[in-house]
Amino acid sequence: MTSSLKELCRFLVPNKIAHSLRIFGITSSEVLHGPKSKRLADVTPKKTGCFWHQGCVGFQLQAAWCSRRCYSTHCLTRGLSGGRGGSRKQQTLQDIAKFIRDQEYKRIVVMAGAGISTPSGIPDFRSPGSGLYDNLQQYDLPYAEAIFEINYFHHNPKPFFALAKELYPGNYLPNLTHFFIRLLHDKGLLHRMYTQNIDGLERMAGIPSSKLVEAHGTFATATCTVCRTSYPGEALRAEILESKIPECPSCKGVLKPDIVFFGEELPQQFFLYLTDFPMADLLIVMGTSLEVEPFASLAGAVRSSVPRVLINRDLVGPFAYPSPRPNDVVEQGDVITGVQKFVDTLGWGEELNKLIAVETEKVWL
Repeated sequence: MTSSLKELCRFLVPNKIAHSLRIFGITSSEVLHGPKSKRLADVTPKKTGCFWHQGCVGFQLQAAWCSRRCYSTHCLTRGLSGGRGGSRKQQTLQDIAKFIRDQEYKRIVVMAGAGISTPSGIPDFRSPGSGLYDNLQQYDLPYAEAIFEINYFHHNPKPFFALAKELYPGNYLPNLTHFFIRLLHDKGLLHRMYTQNIDGLERMAGIPSSKLVEAHGTFATATCTVCRTSYPGEALRAEILESKIPECPSCKGVLKPDIVFFGEELPQQFFLYLTDFPMADLLIVMGTSLEVEPFASLAGAVRSSVPRVLINRDLVGPFAYPSPRPNDVVEQGDVITGVQKFVDTLGWGEELNKLIAVETEKVWL
């Protein structure tokens, strides 16, 4: 490890990340989304003299679109080479399953988006006609995205809490995909799961919070918008389900679930990717469009020698490139069908069915 990398790692510890971003004037609306319609892979990196470029030789956290605010994970897609060299046979799902059974992969990182939860009945955000953004007219918003904008929330929190009542954890149940990830954990193979979802189905499936990075926040905790006192999410549950706006017992300020709104900072846990992805020996990507940054760029943050499995309706992100990596494996189509095929190939079908039966019975007790 170079001395500059050591210096970067010492600086970018989780409890300093938020402060570091504030130094550069960066908020989640920029970090999560960046300039509109600009994809990291389509931008030529620039040489600059800012802190991020000078301090990270070999682990380049290089920004794709500005010289001062170097906060994207773009260079992770190019800096962690891992020695690709030479022509290699294209891997298959069968190859990946064999290596898992042979315990060749012990630090599996999973990335997941709304597509793993739609089979549970939860709509995604962007699907034409059925996505949440297409069905928000009832909330009388100036525009659909306003429901997740922090300034609009301070002005009028009612639309968000009306939506929160529909999405609140407990209204839906985990499906086969969530329990597959739980099974990876039970077998000691899950290093971390990075999820874009705020529905809490991963927690309901029994994946411990220590293994979860909820990139867009969670309903599990809440914070007063005035005095900043923290509360467990359950403290809000009754009022949300009764269509009330929850208030802080101390100062009567509005209690807001710790969902990441546009204009807010990312959760500190997200920056575990700085160590998780270089350590991963297998990446599984499921049910995501890989359109929202910086989450999307994490798919390129593993070493190029590390296999990546995509189980998804569409080809997305680096999996849509004309020349795929020989260790990229794609199972395109329905997510549940793809995961079931993976489970059957692994020979875990019976174990997974037992796990689902046990956990489902707990819900109804």
